[in-house]
Parts: sequence; C-alpha cells; structure tokens
Amino acid sequence: MSFGDPNNPYGQQQPQAPQGPYGQQPPVPQQGQPGYGYPQQAPQQQPYGYPQQQAVPQQQAYGGYPQQGAPYGQPGMPGMGMPTGYASWGARLGAFLLDGLIIAAVPIILYIIAGVMAASSVSTPDYSSCQTGDYTCMQNAANDAAASSTPVGAIIMIALAWLIMIGGTFFLIAKEGASGQTPGKKALGVKVIKEATGQPLGFGMTFVRYLCRYLNGLLCGLGWLWPLWDDKSQTWADKLAGTVVVSVK
Repeated sequence: MSFGDPNNPYGQQQPQAPQGPYGQQPPVPQQGQPGYGYPQQAPQQQPYGYPQQQAVPQQQAYGGYPQQGAPYGQPGMPGMGMPTGYASWGARLGAFLLDGLIIAAVPIILYIIAGVMAASSVSTPDYSSCQTGDYTCMQNAANDAAASSTPVGAIIMIALAWLIMIGGTFFLIAKEGASGQTPGKKALGVKVIKEATGQPLGFGMTFVRYLCRYLNGLLCGLGWLWPLWDDKSQTWADKLAGTVVVSVK
C-alpha cells in the first residue's frame, strides 16, 4: 500500500510550471530582475539619517550661472567686471591724478614752448630818442617794445593747448558715461555707477556730475575729502548726482 508523496500527504495535485512551446521550460528570470508576470518591487528608500538627494535648480543645470547679476557692493563672478565694494579714497585720488596727467601732458608741453618763445622775443625799450623828462616818449617806446615781444607763435601754442585740454575733458566724460570708467579709473580698478540702478550714467548725467565736482573745492576742498568718513565713500558731487564709485574685478 502506497501513501503517495511524503511531501503531499493529502494527495493534492500540485500546480505545474507552464511549459514553453515544444515542451521546453520557460527561461528562469535573472536575479534582481522580475520576470514577466512577477510583481514589481517598490523602489528602495534611503535609511533614516542619510541626506536626501535634491533636484539641481534649473539655473544651475547649465553651468551654475545665476539668473541675475550681483548688485554693486557684493562680489560678482570673476572676470566679469562686477562690483566688489565701494572704492577707497586712495584709489579714487590715483585715478583722478592719472586722468589729469593723460589730458594735460600735451598742453603742458605746449605751454612750455609758448613760454620759451615769448621769453626769447622780449626786447628792451629804446629810450635813446627821448629827451630827459619826456615821459610820453618813454611810454611810447615801452609800448612798442611790448608789442614786438608778443610773438604770434606763442599765442597759437597757448590756444592749441587750451583746445586739447577741453577736448580731453570731453573724451573722459564720454568714456565714463558709456562704461563708467575713464582710462585712469580702469587702471586703478574703480567704476562710477548710478546708485539706484547700478548702471553707467550716460554722457548727459556724467557732464552734470563733472560740473558738480567744482562744488567739492568749496570750504578748502572739503568735498574731495568727504569720502574718507562717508559710509558710501561719496563726494558732494556724488551725492548731488546720485552716484557711487565702486571697485571692480
């Protein structure tokens, strides 16, 4: 008498695995990958205490550049000419002197030439034809000597030097209005911008700012020294024009 399969004492019929075509066994699913018809495993979660991964912000997905530039007084990206803070009084003074030297170098040379020409043409009045006590004759002789000692070339040199000085000043105004930097300011790493917008002033407002700079000379030049203790390192002209001078990279 047979009791059947010891693993199936009650005689129940075991389900058979499905067979493939031609009696072949279906392929066994690889470990770690669910086969067809098998339930999908839920995604594993990181254990408690591990930092969760966060999605990369959109503005950093393409090189990490921020959407908006840093305002003046805050550090910007290297190499982009961004403001890093208010310019020091020494840097502003150095830029001012360098700009003055650039536009005044040629006029100074012309003034020296004019002075030499005028000195070389000085003539001594001839009083030999005047009698003693004849002051009218002496005055006429002095006037003739003065008229002959004023060379036309010296006058031309002085006028040319003045025109070059005026043209150089307008050149500085145009450069500062367009980019906020003159050659001197660019060499010292400072820039003039509008405090409200952080942008260059343009030619018109830069010209107004240059006119306001004459007020800095009042009270023994107190306006020029004002940035030494001002919170924003502004002169009186900066306060009137609404500008600040910042350091740039």
